Amino acid sequence: MRLDGFGIFVDDMAAMIRFYRDILGFEIKEDENTSNVFLKKDGTLFLLYRKTDFEKMTNRKFAYCSGVNGHYEIALGVENYAEVDKEYERITKAGARGILEPTTEPWGQRTCYIADPEGNLIEIGSFNEK
Repeated sequence: MRLDGFGIFVDDMAAMIRFYRDILGFEIKEDENTSNVFLKKDGTLFLLYRKTDFEKMTNRKFAYCSGVNGHYEIALGVENYAEVDKEYERITKAGARGILEPTTEPWGQRTCYIADPEGNLIEIGSFNEK
C-alpha cells in the first residue's frame, strides 16, 4: 500500500474550500457546493469530506471535535524564518485564527500555528534561518 492522501471531515464545505484554495493556495477544481473535494498541494492529495454526506454514505453517525482541536496537524514548510513570520501575518490578516505566533524552537525550527475555519491546526515552519 502507498499513502494516497489525507482527508478531513467538514461542516461548512464552502468556507473550507475558500480557506484552503484562496488563503493557503491549494489547487481545487470542485465547486464549493460539492460533498467530496480533492485538493492538491505540492503533489500531495488532500481531501475534504462533508460530514453529513459521509454519514449518509456509511449509514452511521460519528463523533466529531468542535472548536480548535489537536487531533492532528497539517504541516506546511516555507523557505526560511522570515517566510514563517510573513505567512503568519498574511494568513491571520486574511481571517485565520492565530494559535501560536512565530517562535524559534530549541531544536532550530521557526514555527507558528493557525487554525482553519473549523479549528484544525496548521503549522507553518522552516529550519532555514536565511
